[in-house]
Amino acid sequence: MRTELRTGNPMTTTDGGSALIKALELEGVDTIFGLPGGAILPVYDPILDSPIRHVLVRHEQGAGHMAEGYALSTGRPGVAMVTSGPAATNIVTPLCNAYMDSTPLVVITGQVASSAIGTDAFQECDTVGITRSVTKHNELLTRAADIPLVI
Repeated sequence: MRTELRTGNPMTTTDGGSALIKALELEGVDTIFGLPGGAILPVYDPILDSPIRHVLVRHEQGAGHMAEGYALSTGRPGVAMVTSGPAATNIVTPLCNAYMDSTPLVVITGQVASSAIGTDAFQECDTVGITRSVTKHNELLTRAADIPLVI
């Protein structure tokens, strides 16, 4: 999928993964804690060309807790990134902890293809519904063009 991304410069064409990483860079994010997986893989290639440091974890829950610790120690939002389905459910505990403690935490998860949502596809779950009660804001993006605005 290609989209137009506004960066303050003339419009450039980019893919969703690149748009996400660029938007995070523009917000001053310097570290992402995460664990790659199928649905989030398109975001990992752009990280290689980014100044953002990726901290590879061994479990999604660890990514959330590390991002929370980062936020507490730096005063800046912590960012965690995991794939869809069980990976997204594994990060709910740190989301809840951050929510209850008012710690700024941004969690980005993968999701099945838009055309497969609602079909009980492999690793599909209602991440928005599951996390609604433990987040200040959550959203399912189905258009790459919306990424910069939401970030």
